[in-house]
Amino acid sequence: MSTALAVTAPQRIPPVPWRDPHTVSPESLAEYIRALETACLDHPNSAPLRTCLGMAYAMNYQVYQSMDALETAVGLEPDYFYARLKYAELHYRLRALVCAERETLKALDLATNAWEFSLARSQLQAIRKLMREGTQKPEWTKPLSVPAMCLVAIVVILSLAVYWK
Repeated sequence: MSTALAVTAPQRIPPVPWRDPHTVSPESLAEYIRALETACLDHPNSAPLRTCLGMAYAMNYQVYQSMDALETAVGLEPDYFYARLKYAELHYRLRALVCAERETLKALDLATNAWEFSLARSQLQAIRKLMREGTQKPEWTKPLSVPAMCLVAIVVILSLAVYWK
């Protein structure tokens, strides 16, 4: 695999050096990530390059870097289908299903051909299946101050009960 990326224009996606993610060596993946990072420095406003970088980070189990790269890609071009789809897929794989469904619906609205439409629909079906099965992480939208105060009160009452005996 060549370390040079064939990027003629900032909007072109570099070729992926593998077809099966299980056959790529960690060294090749690290080399590809370095090349993508360099290409992103050369073309900082390229959403396709940031999307490829986010996918490569995800394959290398670097979740936070992947999330940052994909968020940047979505921020650079909110109407870019693949950035939205891969951002939603990362949330899906992390089992943040509410966010994954929301982002997949946005990607579904951005689909321009039948292939993109089918990709987004199948991802949305998988997300909704997991939501029905109850395999999602809970969202922490409610404050924990009331349960924490109750726990402190119980501990104080039990401490006083033990002290007075």
